[in-house]
Amino acid sequence: MLRSMYSGISGMKNFQTKLDVIGNNIANVNTYGYKKGRVTFKDMVSQTISGASAPNGTSMGGTNPKQVGLGSQLSTIDTIDTQGSLQPTGRVLDLGIQGDGYFQVKKGNTTYYTRAGNFYFDNAGNLVTGSGEFVLDVQGNPITISNIDQVESLSIGQDGKISYVMNGNLTTKTDPIAVVRFMNNGGLEKVGDNLYKSTTNSGTPTPLSPGSKGAGTIVSGALEMSNVDLSEEFTEMITAQRGFQANTRIITTSDEILQELVNLKR
Repeated sequence: MLRSMYSGISGMKNFQTKLDVIGNNIANVNTYGYKKGRVTFKDMVSQTISGASAPNGTSMGGTNPKQVGLGSQLSTIDTIDTQGSLQPTGRVLDLGIQGDGYFQVKKGNTTYYTRAGNFYFDNAGNLVTGSGEFVLDVQGNPITISNIDQVESLSIGQDGKISYVMNGNLTTKTDPIAVVRFMNNGGLEKVGDNLYKSTTNSGTPTPLSPGSKGAGTIVSGALEMSNVDLSEEFTEMITAQRGFQANTRIITTSDEILQELVNLKR
């Protein structure tokens, strides 16, 4: 078979994956805290027809290697961890992180991380995500306010500390909402429900007070929007579509050549 046919097949597979990632980005254009994905390619192994040669004194110059590439393959599917715009909501428990870091939440015995800060108090006074995970403070403990139905007013500062008035008395919780930093945010693994988990390449999670040691500050009454840029995604979609079409043309042309070879027998 012609090498070009297999190169075309590899290109089609890669551009299909790129379209899958673009489709997921567009589907999450209004998902709070979503970080877009990006696909990169790299060339596959090359077949060497002849190697390089060094110059032979003054009688002969050197020659470059002759190689035929055998297609492309996926290099990375990156998570682009840039800041999304903060959309004001006016709701105290809607929290956005301005800067680096993630909220730390817990489900069962497993700790997850998220940038989506639409939080709620359940009927036991626990601060939870929309899916019910407990929001943790810098000590790794769930944030709880007893007798939450008696609270008269509540506010959350940029430092992540929760203050509330109960029976006319002002109380400020000592341990703030944690903002967790990683050495490599791109190494986090998406697990759905706006959650990430740490991996061996993300680095050890470091819970910090908001605004300290490079951690972002907390903005109450706002939510971080998706960092997907529709104009960029549509442009990438057109590029991927044309790339896919070009690779199908390679296969079609290779097939026509093979057909001519078969017809030589007649």
